[in-house]
Amino acid sequence: MSKVGLVLGGGGITGASYELAALMAIHMATGWDPNSSEVIIGTSAGSFVAATVRSGRLSIDSLARHDESQEDVTDRIRTAVYRRRRPGGVRRWIKHGLVPGIRKPGVSLILGSPAPFDAGGIGEWLTEEIGDFAEGWPDDPTVVVAYELESKRRVAFGTIDAPDVGLSDAVSASSAVPLVFAPFELDGKHYVDGGVASGTHADLLIANEEPLDFVLIVAPMAADEIREGGRFYEGIFDRVGRAALDEEVEMIRAAWPDAEVLSITPSVDVQALMRPNPMSATAAVPTFIKTLASLRMKLARPDVWNMLSRHLATSSRQASRKVKR
Repeated sequence: MSKVGLVLGGGGITGASYELAALMAIHMATGWDPNSSEVIIGTSAGSFVAATVRSGRLSIDSLARHDESQEDVTDRIRTAVYRRRRPGGVRRWIKHGLVPGIRKPGVSLILGSPAPFDAGGIGEWLTEEIGDFAEGWPDDPTVVVAYELESKRRVAFGTIDAPDVGLSDAVSASSAVPLVFAPFELDGKHYVDGGVASGTHADLLIANEEPLDFVLIVAPMAADEIREGGRFYEGIFDRVGRAALDEEVEMIRAAWPDAEVLSITPSVDVQALMRPNPMSATAAVPTFIKTLASLRMKLARPDVWNMLSRHLATSSRQASRKVKR
């Protein structure tokens, strides 16, 4: 049985929807249970999905319940994610974002900035979805990545060097998108979206005690092909995300030459739904549906299917595939 590492990158509400659809598509094609992964790494939206996977509750209900309309799903997600908070944090922003950003212009300028929403709502939503499991930590290796403002470094919750927290708090910290959510406070430290440092953090897999046979990366913000006519920031996000991911994959291959790596990223038609506003609750269901359709073609490609078959497909699915051919 192959040892699998699963990496779930950031990408907002539509990114989480994309990842849920991608994992379900792979499960339907191969019979593989993502929760059987040796290690799971989740960043931002991917941390929510990672927690859902580890709870054993990955299903269509993770997005839409059987009695809900698309409008119901949109309203539920919007209410859960966007919890209003009192304005504040200007001094913290000046110290950790504005002043460093003026000295060295870049993304640091927005770190710690005041924001209208509280990321704690995301952690509470997770608890509603997976129950008490959200208050502890999975027994199997699971990493949730956030970025600490005080130390200006990534923090990999779930590792020995990180503070001991529950999944709900870790996911809130990892999902605190600057300008949208205020930094999430834990034990006097302030955390923002782990995507500030990298959209995927796939290199953290190398810390696993033993080499992995297969690394599956679902990266909503690292598309290979950038759609024409998109908003100016879309290409920037993907180019930055792709460059970071490529570097991380090279590190994995250097450490584990025999490991196979597969990256799943959005096609142009999926990007058209998810990219204009990754934080749109309205786009969650359309993104999910379009992703299922687009991945049917991608997973059927001989190079992709052969890799999935070697590492993920159950014997019964492999036999079925051969019969259909």
